[in-house]
Amino acid sequence: MKYVLKKTASMLITLLVVSFLVFAAFALIPGDPATRLAGMEGTPEQIEAIRARLGLDAPLVVRYGRWIAGLLRGDLGSSYIYPDSVWSLLKGTVPVTAALALIAFFFTMLIAFPLGVYTAKYENTIPDRIVTVLNQVIMAVPPFLTGVVFSALFGMVLKWFTPGAYVPFSRSASGFFAYLLLPAFCIALPKACMATKMLRASMLEESVSDYARTAYSRGNTVDGVMYRHLLKNASLPVVTFLGMALTDMLVGSIVVEKIFDIPGLSSILINSISNRDYPVVQAAILLIAIIIMVVNLATDLLYRLLDPRIET
Repeated sequence: MKYVLKKTASMLITLLVVSFLVFAAFALIPGDPATRLAGMEGTPEQIEAIRARLGLDAPLVVRYGRWIAGLLRGDLGSSYIYPDSVWSLLKGTVPVTAALALIAFFFTMLIAFPLGVYTAKYENTIPDRIVTVLNQVIMAVPPFLTGVVFSALFGMVLKWFTPGAYVPFSRSASGFFAYLLLPAFCIALPKACMATKMLRASMLEESVSDYARTAYSRGNTVDGVMYRHLLKNASLPVVTFLGMALTDMLVGSIVVEKIFDIPGLSSILINSISNRDYPVVQAAILLIAIIIMVVNLATDLLYRLLDPRIET
């Protein structure tokens, strides 16, 4: 319990620092939302009136305090551009991006663990060498490029899906998840290759340990030793990697969404940045930071659960 409380307190302090840096960054970068809202013909008096209405005339620390106070009440603020609250703009996009990242994470595990164990078991065979070469090639290709290729191949050439024909969850749950499968696979591929390579190396390292030789001497089969003894210890570095990979997948999802025309965080972020709608951008980035920190905390706890001797 003490370990969990310590990690949670550390996460909250980090989140407070991140929130201030995010708020300060968008408050200090060039460009005034009031000037943009006033338009080309806006007078200085009109601009000052808009600044006062939006609270931009207050000192940075005061504005940050107001923002944090609102967050503690569950109020993310109001958009500068749209007549809506920030939460009403984000609440429909966050689940879409999160679902895309989680499906990609599932694909990563589904590919990495069987392939990692298989290539370790059949080290230096032709299948192992083929997987190794493919891993190197796929890891060198960024997800957005894979997305472009897959969208053209499976959408325009093979006609397996219709690019841009996104199906909202409210209309059809099966259609929603079916449309996310291909973009999620694009995000998962490079991470799955890295995890496969890492698990293979870890399995081979564990296979020459003393406890593995003892297990073999007791008459255990290769599969028995690998699955009952080696896999748990070999998975420790992979678990840490997958925790970090999930945060990368969240960011990768935002990039891939534009290619497949998915109405997730990408569209609202890009529009809000170009319109200097900073309350929306700040809230979106803060939500992403919270998700990343929660994932890292869960990874640390799982890592310790797998091996209580390790202090993470």
